[in-house]
Amino acid sequence: QREFTQKKAFTSWINSVLAKRTPPSVISDLYTDIQQGHLLLDLLEVLSGQHLPREKGFNTFQCRSNIENALTFLKSRSLKLINIHVADIIEGKPSIVLCLIWTIIFHFHIEELARTLACTYNQPSLDCSSAVDSSPKASPSAKKSAKIKERWKMSATKALLLWAKEQCSLHGSISVTDFKSSWRSGLPFLAIIQTLRPGLVDLEKAKARSNEENLKEAFRIAELELNIPRLLEPEDVDVMNPDEKSIMTYVAQFLQYSRNLCESAEDMQEKVREALSWLTAQEKKLAKLLIDTENETYYQKCKEMMSFMEAFNQEKKPFLPVLSSKRSETELCEGQQQMREEWDKLISQINEWKAKLDQMLPFPLDGIEAWLQEVEHLQAEDLPDLQDPFKAIFVFREIIVIFKDLMDCFDSYWDTLQSFKNEDEKNMPLVLPEKLDEMKRRLFINIHFTKSNTYLEYHYGLCTAIANEVMSKLNIWDVKYGTKESVESLLENW
Repeated sequence: QREFTQKKAFTSWINSVLAKRTPPSVISDLYTDIQQGHLLLDLLEVLSGQHLPREKGFNTFQCRSNIENALTFLKSRSLKLINIHVADIIEGKPSIVLCLIWTIIFHFHIEELARTLACTYNQPSLDCSSAVDSSPKASPSAKKSAKIKERWKMSATKALLLWAKEQCSLHGSISVTDFKSSWRSGLPFLAIIQTLRPGLVDLEKAKARSNEENLKEAFRIAELELNIPRLLEPEDVDVMNPDEKSIMTYVAQFLQYSRNLCESAEDMQEKVREALSWLTAQEKKLAKLLIDTENETYYQKCKEMMSFMEAFNQEKKPFLPVLSSKRSETELCEGQQQMREEWDKLISQINEWKAKLDQMLPFPLDGIEAWLQEVEHLQAEDLPDLQDPFKAIFVFREIIVIFKDLMDCFDSYWDTLQSFKNEDEKNMPLVLPEKLDEMKRRLFINIHFTKSNTYLEYHYGLCTAIANEVMSKLNIWDVKYGTKESVESLLENW
C-alpha cells in the first residue's frame, strides 16, 4: 500500500514539474518510463534550470548512459545515492526508483522551500555547492560537511512541519505533530487553505464531517482554487499509518503556493501596519470586556465571549495572509516579528480567558471539561522516538496505562452530558447550548472515534517487534566476524 501511494503521488508530482517543460513531457508508468533515462533528465533539467548531456537514442547503451549522466549530476549536487545503481533503474525496481525520486523531491522541492524558512525558524544554513565525501578517507572538512548535510535534512523536515503548525495554529485547536496521522482528519489541509485563501472553507462545518469528506473537500479546493496538483486521494491519508513522504510532498506544494503570493515590500509593510493597528484595537476591546463582565453570571460571561469571538474570527480574515506570511528581508522581518508577538500575546489572553471560563463551569461539567483537556493533552503529545525501541516500549506502556485509566470514565461522562438538565431553579440556562454541543463533540468524535488506545498499542507492538529483532541479532552476533570492514558492511546493510 505504501509503495502504491508513493508511486501515485510521485508520478503526479513529476508530471506537474514536466508540464513546465517546452515541449511538456508526461510519465504514464513511473517504473517503466524512467528506464530510458530521458524523462529523468527532463525532470532534472526543469528543476535545476541546467542543460544536461544526453544520448538521443533508446538502445541499452544509450539508456544506461543517460541514467549515469543523471546520477552523476545528482552526486555533483552533494546528494547521497545509497544503494541506487544504474542497473536497478534500468530494471525498474520499485523500491530503488521510489528512493531515487524521493531523493530528488526532497532536495529540489522540500529543501529548497525550507531554505526560505531558515531565518524564520533559526535552522542551520547550508551551502549546497559544497562537495560531500563520507568515505573513510574523506578529509575532516568533508566529513563535517556531510554531517551538516544530514542535519539540514532533519531541519528541512522540521521547518516544513513548523510552517504547517503555524498555519493551523491560526484556527484554534487543529493540531499537527507529524506528517502521518495528524493529517488523517483532513482538518489541517483545510486550515492551511483557509490561511492562504480566507473564505474558501468553513472549518466549523468541517469539524462535524467525516475524515473522508474533509479530505475530498481539501483536495478539491486545493486543485481548483490554488492550482495545487492532486497527489493524494482520501483513502491514501485516512489510514492508520499514512505514508509520510507522500504527505510531505503534498504539503510542500502549499508552502510553494504561499511563496508565490508575491507582494511588493511597500504593500506588505502597509498590511503589517494595518494588522498591528487591528491587533492593538482587539487587545483594548478584550481588556474592556473583561472589566465590564467581571460581576456578570457565568452564562452572561460566556455569551459575551462568544459575541467577541464571532466578531474576532470574522475581522481577522483579511489579516490571515499577512499574519502567516514570512519574508527574509531584514526591514520586513522586524515589523512582522512585532506583529507576530502581538498576535501571540492576544491569542494567549483569549486562551487564558477561555480557561478561566472552563474552570467556572457548573458541577459536574467542570470535572468533565478537566477530563477532556487531560485526554486531549495526552493525544496531542509527540510519540516517543522509535529509533530507541527499548526506551519507547516503556514510554508507550506508561502512556497506555494512563490513557486506559482516563477512558474508564468515558461512559459515565457521556451519560452525564446526555442527561444534563441545562437550567437553574429559575428555569434559566446554566450553560450555552453551544458549549454543551462542543463538549459532546469532543468527547464522542475527537476521543471515542479516534481510537487513540488502539493507535498507541499498535506502536507499542511495533517497538516490541523491533526490540525483539534487535535482541535476536545481538544473540547471533556473539563471535568474531572477519575484518573490521566486513563488520561495518554487515551493520550498514542491516
